[in-house]
Amino acid sequence: MQRQESSEKPTPEANDQSELEQADLDRVFSTLNTSARGLTGAEASARLQQYGANAIVAREQSALRRFLRYFWGPIPWMIEGAALLSAVIGHWADFSIIVLLLLYNAVTGFWQERKASLALAALKAGMAPQAEVLRDGAFHSNDAAEVVPGDMVRIRLGQIVPADVRFVAGESISIDQAALTGESLPVDKKVGDIGYSGSIAKRGSMTAVVIGTGANTFFGRTAKLVAGAGRGLSHSQRAMSQIGDFLIVLCLLLAMVLVGSELYRDIVVAKSWHWSDALDILRLVLVLLIASIPVAMPSVVTVTNALGALALSRKKAIVSRLEAIEELAGVDILCTDKTGTLTKNQLTLHDPQLFEAKDADTLITGAALASEEGSSDPIDSAIFAGVTYKQALQKYRRDTFTPFDPVRKYTLSEVTDADGRTVTFAKGAPQAIAQLCALRGDAGKKMETCVADLAARGLRALAVSKSVDRGNHWEFLGVLSLEDPPRDDSRETISRARDHRLAVKMITGDDVAIAKEIAAQVGIGPNILNAADVFPKTLDADRLSQKVADCVETVDGFGRVFPEHKYAIVKALQGRNHQVAMTGDGVNDAPALKQADCGIAVSGATDAARAAAAIILTAPGLSTVVDAIDEARKIFERIIHYVLFRVAMTLDIMAVVVIATVLFGFSPLTPVMIVLIALLDDVPIMTIAYDNTRVPSRPVHWQMHRLLYGAGIMGLFAIAQTVGLLLIGMEWLDNAQWQAWIKLGKEQLQTVIFLQIVAGGHLLLFVVRARHAFFAKPWPAVPLVAAVVGTQVLAVLMCAFGWLVPAIPWTIIGLVWLYMLGWMFVLDLVKKMLYRHLQKAAATREDYR
Repeated sequence: MQRQESSEKPTPEANDQSELEQADLDRVFSTLNTSARGLTGAEASARLQQYGANAIVAREQSALRRFLRYFWGPIPWMIEGAALLSAVIGHWADFSIIVLLLLYNAVTGFWQERKASLALAALKAGMAPQAEVLRDGAFHSNDAAEVVPGDMVRIRLGQIVPADVRFVAGESISIDQAALTGESLPVDKKVGDIGYSGSIAKRGSMTAVVIGTGANTFFGRTAKLVAGAGRGLSHSQRAMSQIGDFLIVLCLLLAMVLVGSELYRDIVVAKSWHWSDALDILRLVLVLLIASIPVAMPSVVTVTNALGALALSRKKAIVSRLEAIEELAGVDILCTDKTGTLTKNQLTLHDPQLFEAKDADTLITGAALASEEGSSDPIDSAIFAGVTYKQALQKYRRDTFTPFDPVRKYTLSEVTDADGRTVTFAKGAPQAIAQLCALRGDAGKKMETCVADLAARGLRALAVSKSVDRGNHWEFLGVLSLEDPPRDDSRETISRARDHRLAVKMITGDDVAIAKEIAAQVGIGPNILNAADVFPKTLDADRLSQKVADCVETVDGFGRVFPEHKYAIVKALQGRNHQVAMTGDGVNDAPALKQADCGIAVSGATDAARAAAAIILTAPGLSTVVDAIDEARKIFERIIHYVLFRVAMTLDIMAVVVIATVLFGFSPLTPVMIVLIALLDDVPIMTIAYDNTRVPSRPVHWQMHRLLYGAGIMGLFAIAQTVGLLLIGMEWLDNAQWQAWIKLGKEQLQTVIFLQIVAGGHLLLFVVRARHAFFAKPWPAVPLVAAVVGTQVLAVLMCAFGWLVPAIPWTIIGLVWLYMLGWMFVLDLVKKMLYRHLQKAAATREDYR
């Protein structure tokens, strides 16, 4: 083949990759302006400048920018505003505490984030580091990054294919491309076939011409999908933002009431105004602003998730992105791959079909003698494992072995038996072996029927033959079938998933027939389709038709799936408001893993899959996923309990500050007290990650309307509790008889309110942590109870001995506690009525649908 000289050099835009994959080799050489002699060094250098390096270019955001993102958002804005006001009016103690909490939230989130988002780096690491390239008429070992379109490369056993290639010379080569396409077995290649960048040569050696490099490869297109994948903010992050927005709006409204009230009192009633009055108003606004901030909420949620991640690690699930725990709790569709997840990823023999062999052992022994000893080929390994009597093989001495040829389609082995006779065995494609044996008539029809039946069940068929006269006449011994059987626990796991209200879809690169057979065995529905029959060739995952989206939502799975199909499947389901978990192990799974609400890399996954995933399994099988979902739902329940408590208490503090200031001209809490409340209430509450809680029977989601409604009702009654105590306290200040019994001043009344909110907050948590009576099982976990008791003892001692707050008598402390315990039963009754109402409303909506 002669290279055609041309003044025009090919460009990536001009070369349609799909055309180069399918065109005849003459057209490929012509289009790439190359030949079987390869390129010269000068030509290669020019093309390297034109096409760029054979590598994946990743655009990474700087660590500083990623860190600064944690200072942007509703809750950070509130904290920063409080810090600024503290500095303006000179409350440096408040300023220091608030800034420390802000930095803690940012550092905690940044530290967890740095462990994730490594998908592109892993894909780059997967590129072949070296390649044998034909330059200037001789093969040289070059960096794979320097390979260019038009190069001739030699690929041998164990080497990674450095770019997308078309094989042009050599007998045959077997390529493992499972990590790219999901096919469970190595694929035999011959002259004219395509090889994908990143796949591995398992047998043989061939020469190939490079048709695509870097991003313009199957591997590179996967990297592009990974780079574009992802949903931005998680459901958890959006929920935190919505809670922050709600509190900001409420704070602004209350601030307007507070400032308006103070201006009216100073200007209209007192008829005087001084700049010192403005400073006093700023102090009041600062108190309100600090009161409105759930300062420790991001930290508590992060720590709760981190402790939950530790619990998941004991379930053999490693969390690389903390938000994934809450995403996993809400998953309602689980897309799982087949090989190694539902199956054992280990070929085994299945029901030998006998023809001229006297028994199954004779057939399997013949197949073993036609196989290569010590081979890593999974088919040969399955055959040797199926030999019942290993000593039967020792009766033969191997003389010659001819490996599988994709043109001839069988192996040949000459052996000498114990009597010194030469026997030849052949093993390979049934049609090729039948032709070798000249199988005709009824025997031929029987073979065709047998193979067709096995193919319909997704089983791979191999025929075995024997000759005792050096190949002049052959006996058709029979047909072996091979399968990758389901894992022992797969059917039970699918059943458990359904009990968890999870729909399970099988997504595999294997043939549809194989997928249907495994689906039937594990309990997944039979509606498995070929992905190419559903998705258009010009696939745009962001603009799928209604018909395609309907199909994706209703089918039980897909076969013959490529990376863009998996990515589109996840996008289509998310477009129908499903939360999707996707399992995978290969490079081909990386885009879908990153796009999914919760990407799960199964045991033995590639680096690219692990980096794209949010959860990495260290134990094989799907049962670990269901165990992780159980744990995630419990963790989510704990976070919901905390958010209910925290929002209700924030409403309580804000309302009490405004009501006391407007109605009584009295600030019930100092800024230091509010910060102390945040610390005393929230720091021990981090142990809620250990709390005992029920496992929800269905997926759980952030239902903000329901959550804020529930928190609002509980907050309203918490306000009534605190305002009630405030009214008693205001009466105490003016009641001479009560003052004679125990003297109480305004500063001490602030301590009384402080104690009530610190203790009442924790008692409210015990109320909202369960939907039944607070004293019924499951009882609070020991770490949570210990932390709360320790905090309450500290708060009582602070109030009794005047640590950071004005001291109050022990009698008052006892009366406050009696008051709160009585209210605890009232709040519990309100909670049960609230849940009954919400359940009734949910049932009504379901009936309406």
